[in-house]
Amino acid sequence: MNFPKNLAAKLEIRKQNNSLRILPKPNDLIDFASNDYIGFSTSEEIFNETHQFLVDHNVKSNGATGSRLLSGNHFLYTEAEKYIAQFHLAESALLFNSGYDANVGFFSSVPQRSDIILFDELCHASIRDGIQMSNAKSYKFKHNDFEDLVKLIEKFQPRANSQQQTAIYIVTESVFSMDGDCPNLEELITISEKYNSYLVIDEAHALGVFGEKGEGLVQYLNLQDKIFARIMTFGKGLGCHGAVVLGSNELQSYLVNFARSFIYTTGLSPHSAATILVGYRHLEKDKNALESLKENIIFFNQVKKMINLSPLFIRSKSAIQSVIIPGNEKVKDIANALQKEGFDVKAILSPTVPERQERLRFCLHSYNTKEQITQLLTLLSNYVF
Repeated sequence: MNFPKNLAAKLEIRKQNNSLRILPKPNDLIDFASNDYIGFSTSEEIFNETHQFLVDHNVKSNGATGSRLLSGNHFLYTEAEKYIAQFHLAESALLFNSGYDANVGFFSSVPQRSDIILFDELCHASIRDGIQMSNAKSYKFKHNDFEDLVKLIEKFQPRANSQQQTAIYIVTESVFSMDGDCPNLEELITISEKYNSYLVIDEAHALGVFGEKGEGLVQYLNLQDKIFARIMTFGKGLGCHGAVVLGSNELQSYLVNFARSFIYTTGLSPHSAATILVGYRHLEKDKNALESLKENIIFFNQVKKMINLSPLFIRSKSAIQSVIIPGNEKVKDIANALQKEGFDVKAILSPTVPERQERLRFCLHSYNTKEQITQLLTLLSNYVF
């Protein structure tokens, strides 16, 4: 069958740049690659509790049967949303099928044509895609550079104060997916309040990582009442699938009416909704996993400092630790060497990250041992020095 020549040419460029993506095969290597930070995805206890929950409630449906606005609004949705809203001290919670769907749905529908979106330059692709679908004007500010953000706000502030009723949305992440670093949320809130802006925080990589119950960085800092919207993704710390937008009751009603990725899709299966609910209940009680993850993050930072690797790493106190190794070929070679030693470590290549910012991305988990961490970093030191 013929394949368009222009598409074939783009694939060939990826091959020449050593950046062609292929689906990896399953492996039994020591996990330093997945986003399953506290091991919920492989929890037999959560699996069994979810099954029993469905049995107890006589739920035997394999699918939602349609959009939630038609036939798919299973009672498990509303029960899960109520629990999640209470857990996160929010007025409302609205479930989406994935973090991508949540970001695309939110950013394509909430900011209006006369509005301004100011987003961190390292925001996730799902945020950027949603912004591109919006009718609002959008501008990026330098990563975690609030002086640059304020310059942009002041540039557009007169328009925001005009009769056009322009709103300014400030968008960032509480933990950045590639760098693992965090913005100064207190300072960001001060800026948003000073300029009467709406702050939107993606907490995909903070759920299950920060807070006494893994509730995320915003809530850990008790800033939830200052945020217009929080987006929580369940494919990381919660170990399942789906996402939720947290905010006011008015925001929930607006998304139900205007977020196309919510309206025009079949809902999550009842089993998925039950898994989310059971996962949240485990966040309430499973303190050992949360504590083990925090200890491993501290230990990882201590070891990399002890063996003089810290200057190569992006500063991070999260479960994501990235070491910069410029060049697709070089970083892939080191990743392959670590995999041969039994460690599942992935190379992040350009164009996923900018050229010369290629890296090894280490994801830490509650189930990694201190011996594994020490051995991994010792091997890395041998390869980079």
